[in-house]
Amino acid sequence: MDALKRQLVDQAHAEGFDLARICRPWDVPQVPDRLQTFLEKERHGQMHWMAERSHWRADPAALWPEAQSVIMLGESYTPEHDPLEVLGRRSEGAISVYAQNRDYHDLVKKRLKRLARWLIAQTSPDTEVKVFVDTAPVPEKPLGAAAGLGWQGKHTNLVSRDLGSWFFIGSIFTTLTLEADAAETDHCGSCRACLDVCPTGAFPAPYQLDARRCISYLTIEHSGPVAPELRALMGNRIYGCDDCLAVCPWNKFAKEARELRYRARDDLLGPPLAELADLDDTSFRAMFSGSPIKRIGVLRFLRNVLYAIGNSGDPALLPAAERHCDAQDATVADAARWAVMRLKGVENGMDSGADPA
Repeated sequence: MDALKRQLVDQAHAEGFDLARICRPWDVPQVPDRLQTFLEKERHGQMHWMAERSHWRADPAALWPEAQSVIMLGESYTPEHDPLEVLGRRSEGAISVYAQNRDYHDLVKKRLKRLARWLIAQTSPDTEVKVFVDTAPVPEKPLGAAAGLGWQGKHTNLVSRDLGSWFFIGSIFTTLTLEADAAETDHCGSCRACLDVCPTGAFPAPYQLDARRCISYLTIEHSGPVAPELRALMGNRIYGCDDCLAVCPWNKFAKEARELRYRARDDLLGPPLAELADLDDTSFRAMFSGSPIKRIGVLRFLRNVLYAIGNSGDPALLPAAERHCDAQDATVADAARWAVMRLKGVENGMDSGADPA
């Protein structure tokens, strides 16, 4: 088994993964209490699926009782550019680094499946495997920490001494018993960079996240209007937010992404808000084909773009917002009216449903 593990790690690297470590499904005993507290405080917001499948999310061993080992994989998507630069260009949209090209779900899952098939070929047809990448009730970050991929930093994301904060996580559950690796220790020390940079104060305390204030949650998971007091804090972020990841000092050790399909498309490095506001369903689908952005749909995307227009301070964008004031979708229309009032100098935009005339 020691030889198999060495070969497995080598094969994982050959498939494109940068990190490969192993833990047991039951190596995360802290997860149930943490998840229960998170849910009791309603910090999951509209992500009701977290509560509905919490028995699996809290206990990976219950998800598939036959599994004896979890192979945790990490793949770098470190950007070539500074993702915070676009925040100063308020007439352009800021898109999270991971969404600036192809959908990582598809790419990582294909690698996981190839590695899983290799593992079966090296052992026995009776070897069973299941692969997961961010689409199942699997506590991937705690499992990654237990396996030694990294530690959960104060921003609650995994941090690696080798990859910094910029890496995707995938897992292979298997009925094989493989030698487990040691868990990683916390190396955050007294650093508060990720906590202090958050525009909306989404971290009530170190190692705690209130998703209801997180811009990634607000722009991707949250449906309907965003609370007016949070809209102004979103700036020009139209899909996700990288602030807490980007300021992590451990990124100085990050490896540049090997996968070219993770590198930013030129048209997604600060796309003009005026052009994005003109997208209809057809053009939205065409522009974001193969991108994770496509998942939120054109209406939620337009809502985000209109909030960014309202925060831009650019009067030239006023016509782009005005065109949507009578939109059929109430949330889009509300966002447009808010943007118009912001650009006209009203301090906090407007109350939902008010007439901008």
